[in-house]
Amino acid sequence: MSMIRVEKLTFSYPGSYDEVFRDVSFTIDTDWKLGFVGRNGRGKTTFLKLLMGKYEYQGHITSSAEFDYFPYQVTDKERFTEEIIKEVCPDAENWEIVRELSYLDVSDEVLWRPFNTLSNGEQTKALLSALFLNEGHFLLIDEPTNHLDSLARDSVARYLNRKKGFILVSHDRSFLDSCIDHILSINRQDIEVRSGNFSDWFMDFEKRQETEAASDRRLRADIERLKSSARRTADWSDRVEASKAGAADKGYVGHKAAKMMKRSKTIERRRERAIEERSGLLKNAETKEELKLCPLSYKSSRLLSFDKVSLSYDGKRGPICSPVTFTVDEGERIFLEGRNGCGKSSILKLILSINGENAPLKPSTEKWPDQIKGLPSGLQNHDTSEGPLCFPRHNFAPDHTGNIRLGSGLIISYVPQDSSFLTGDLSGLAKSSGIDESLFKTILRKMGFERIMFEKDMAELSEGQKKKVLLAKSLCERAHLYIWDEPLNYIDIYSRIQIEELILRFQPTILLVEHDRTFRERVGTKTVALSPL
Repeated sequence: MSMIRVEKLTFSYPGSYDEVFRDVSFTIDTDWKLGFVGRNGRGKTTFLKLLMGKYEYQGHITSSAEFDYFPYQVTDKERFTEEIIKEVCPDAENWEIVRELSYLDVSDEVLWRPFNTLSNGEQTKALLSALFLNEGHFLLIDEPTNHLDSLARDSVARYLNRKKGFILVSHDRSFLDSCIDHILSINRQDIEVRSGNFSDWFMDFEKRQETEAASDRRLRADIERLKSSARRTADWSDRVEASKAGAADKGYVGHKAAKMMKRSKTIERRRERAIEERSGLLKNAETKEELKLCPLSYKSSRLLSFDKVSLSYDGKRGPICSPVTFTVDEGERIFLEGRNGCGKSSILKLILSINGENAPLKPSTEKWPDQIKGLPSGLQNHDTSEGPLCFPRHNFAPDHTGNIRLGSGLIISYVPQDSSFLTGDLSGLAKSSGIDESLFKTILRKMGFERIMFEKDMAELSEGQKKKVLLAKSLCERAHLYIWDEPLNYIDIYSRIQIEELILRFQPTILLVEHDRTFRERVGTKTVALSPL
């Protein structure tokens, strides 16, 4: 056991006047399992990189532990997995590597496969197991659950629960609850450390905010009352003082005026104390303002149906999933569930492609990322300097067998899984997408965007902020059906709650892929399970 001490940490990026941290101090134990939470853009990843010594800063960070960072950067993914693991933990014995993989439900046969042939989940598990084999190191784990299916998340959570000595950045509430014993929270004004799991901390944090909000309302009322009282008392004192002229007993009148003035000063001091007390409240208040959505009502209750549909790509290999049958009716929130690679995203792409052929999205020049799997090579180097790429949906859709029926004139709003294509400013994106810029930016403000972010190139935004841009764009679009592919990747907990409340309030028809168990349990009406072949 050793301690990591952070004393008076202050940091801002070179050339920036915005301080990410200012005079932050706290201490953590290297035996703790810490969940690290906070709004997107607050500096979670930045703090981990400060611990790694990546940036210069003011203040002190002291620790006798060595830090390792996940995700580990693999330079050549064509190498065998065993070679990469040995690079990460050169002192580990083979039996130790096999043991750790077994804890993560990964067969040791992956060791003799090229790393790039492993699924996202297998790659994550292999690198985590290797990093934990570096004895005496403190592991900094940055959002390991992104793109992991539900079963893989459960497996990683069980694995982390049997370990100690890490900071885990994650926004998945059930995942955090299952594997941490302390919370490191990056708030608006400070960083706090608390024992317990996420739910315990969040409940306490909400109660503290409610108490402070009630005190704030009381003090506001007191300040206004005292302000009026002080003004009245001062006026009375002035009038009494003025009445001294011609008074028979000037001493009595002067005494009365002085008494009134003293009372006025006392009331003013009480008001100043109330103002000072109020200034100490709500410094870390996290607002969850209501979001709005205006879904379109469709002419019939059924929007689409799949009947024994199997998927494949280019006919070069067999089907990627067992035949799937399901329907989407108005008002349903349907989650596609299954292991990575079983065809969840492919089903969404297929729907978009067919809808694009039969009834184009509005506006008909809807923009799409140029990095979606299956995009023809001729479009790979498209110049996006004039805005995001526009291309027909069928160019990246899988082949299929079986019957699919889509309602005619169906208008769809889509949030892709990938956000790396975003470049340019927000105003340009709003214009090219045909959405109201003012509404677009209002939604982003409600999701925690600072105004300074509106002037930045979207390429400079954090991954969570980019995902919020795509979600806000979708929320500005009136549609019959919302198709979202892993919309919550990198999204902070407060924004997840906002989106949950939005869905429950407006009840749009949504077909989505999302592995956040809490989110799925709160808003889902139906789950469609896919099985790989």
